[in-house]
Amino acid sequence: MKGKPANADKIIVKRTKEKNKKPKFRRQESWRQKRIRENWRRPRGLDSKMRKRVKGWPSSPRSGHRGPKVARSLHPSGFREVRVFNVDDLGHVDPQFEAIRVAHTVSVRKKTEIVNRAKEMGIHVLNPEKIEELEEPVTEKPESKAK
Repeated sequence: MKGKPANADKIIVKRTKEKNKKPKFRRQESWRQKRIRENWRRPRGLDSKMRKRVKGWPSSPRSGHRGPKVARSLHPSGFREVRVFNVDDLGHVDPQFEAIRVAHTVSVRKKTEIVNRAKEMGIHVLNPEKIEELEEPVTEKPESKAK
């Protein structure tokens, strides 16, 4: 199997360093009320202190919080992620820089075909473990007696 881009590891390390400097963006009032989860939602409302960026209130995401441009589409493994729906899609994948993720809507039979063909072509598969679990042989049900 061929490798990932030469500088991918450096790019990923840089991305994680920048991500650690970024504040954790919390949903407005989520620290005050249990029913509101912390996952980010944009603050709205005429008198919202977070929307107005009042001192002492949590910060909101802005364009300056983005990661490095070269690392935005990289998977943590260092490859660019490509979604695959059938065996023909593997022909458009560059095994040196791209890895595949089999779409969840693909049937078990097609998934095994795609994974086996990708192994032959030397393409890195990002979600093979889910497919290997599904490959267990299916036991046949005994035939019911006709009445």
